Amino acid sequence: MALIELKNVRKVYHGGTANELEILKGIDLSIEEGEFVAIMGPSGSGKSTLMHIIGFLDHMTSGSYHFNGEDVTHLSDAQLAHIRNQNIGFVFQAFNLLPRTSALDNVCLPMMYARKKTPTQMHTAAKEMLERVGLGDRLHHPPSELSGGQQQRVAIARALINDPKVIFADEPTGNLDSASSIDIMELFKTLNEAGHTILYVTHEHDIAQYAKRVIRVKDGQVLSDKKN
Repeated sequence: MALIELKNVRKVYHGGTANELEILKGIDLSIEEGEFVAIMGPSGSGKSTLMHIIGFLDHMTSGSYHFNGEDVTHLSDAQLAHIRNQNIGFVFQAFNLLPRTSALDNVCLPMMYARKKTPTQMHTAAKEMLERVGLGDRLHHPPSELSGGQQQRVAIARALINDPKVIFADEPTGNLDSASSIDIMELFKTLNEAGHTILYVTHEHDIAQYAKRVIRVKDGQVLSDKKN
């Protein structure tokens, strides 16, 4: 059973009575648990829209979507939010960390929303996760005292903290220098080898090479789907 299965997914934006822009044009896609997948494509190809639909951040116009065996095509926003919070970790290009909050407390945020742990349990779990991504000595530093690569590691720790079924990353190295980009992709590689399913969007060929499978998108369609 596929973890993610899309069939004939279309996304159309309506800009008025006669204007419509078709971003995705009948996407078929199947991703198994444990895969390490890169979605590549030029600006405007539809790759980020595809990621947002898979991650329940946007709605498709038509088609079907099964996640972890469940048909999620017609679920409400509240139902999708529940699935997203329970099963998905996000890593964004802009890090999206709270600026006046320590690395430790940034990682605690998803656990606060889940309301399953005491404050002590949350801090213990966040500390262990930050140590896992190599930031055990930066627990109490706010983002302004961390490098770009360190901020992205905090974001990855935050994405992992509720043990999601899949990690989605949208241009995770887009704001990083070359050395930090390599560090982050090596971390993703290690996480995948430990069993995490990872799906990321990039327009950089050298970043895509870390994945075990590369899906190329152009003009809203899958151009190729190959194993690395």
